[in-house]
Amino acid sequence: MVDITHKHNTLRIAIAQATVSVSKQETIDAIINKTVPKGDVFEMAKAAGLLGVKKTPDLLPDCHPLPIEYTGISYQIEGLQINITIEVKTIYKTGVEVEAMHGASVVALTMYDMLKPIDKGIEINNIRLLEKKGGKSDWKDRFRKDLTAAVVVCSDTISAGQKEDRAGKAIIAKLTSCDVKTESYVVIPDEIASVQEKLNDFKNKVNLVIFTGGTGLSPRDITPEAILPLLDREMAGVMEAARAYGQDRTPLSMLSRGVAGVAGKTLVLTLPGSTKGASETMDALFPSLLHVFKIMGGGRHD
Repeated sequence: MVDITHKHNTLRIAIAQATVSVSKQETIDAIINKTVPKGDVFEMAKAAGLLGVKKTPDLLPDCHPLPIEYTGISYQIEGLQINITIEVKTIYKTGVEVEAMHGASVVALTMYDMLKPIDKGIEINNIRLLEKKGGKSDWKDRFRKDLTAAVVVCSDTISAGQKEDRAGKAIIAKLTSCDVKTESYVVIPDEIASVQEKLNDFKNKVNLVIFTGGTGLSPRDITPEAILPLLDREMAGVMEAARAYGQDRTPLSMLSRGVAGVAGKTLVLTLPGSTKGASETMDALFPSLLHVFKIMGGGRHD
């Protein structure tokens, strides 16, 4: 089963369709008039479809169990053809397109089973996905492709060559996956003057500056104190979202003192120095945070 623990809960919607074709008008009339011997075809098939949606992960091994928060089933008769449309909604980390298609197929099979005593020419056709919303495809091509970044690693031990940087490299990998070009990557000690100097160096020259390290509570963790006075506007909600995301994964996330904001035309983020903390914060914020550049406007700043 695919690992989805890094994903966000979002509203996911899928609409699927199946078609049942009968061979004679008498069958359609029996459905409409509710004279089919096995009962009300539309209502029975609807009930079966609801169960089919809920039972999808019980039958398809790679489907994740998830909360089904809405299922709607409708029918449209066109001649000797019955079009079944099913809409499924959830707020979860993965989509419900398979649930919708499975539900549509169960509706169609139930209709087949109920109608076969009175019509031997029934066919099921065109089980397909009509629409899906809420996944990563919604964000595809939604953000600019010309954004640039600088990554600054704040660490006494790494700057002294006593330890290898992994957090900064993880940040760069995530930026690359979001089509953001990292134009500069530097390592500095945990000194207020050094941190502020780097922000001033990159301010208005790149779109995004990400500092990693120095957001904890040790005496040398000074990155937030260095950055805050240089911000024109703080964006508290950004780090609130990151800490909430992290808190679902470790109870220690609440201890991070990371800040975010805008300095000139540059977005500034301060991330934890651990590889896991930096990676999870990037997962929490990207790519959706890139929407800020539509709000701020402007392109490259050089």
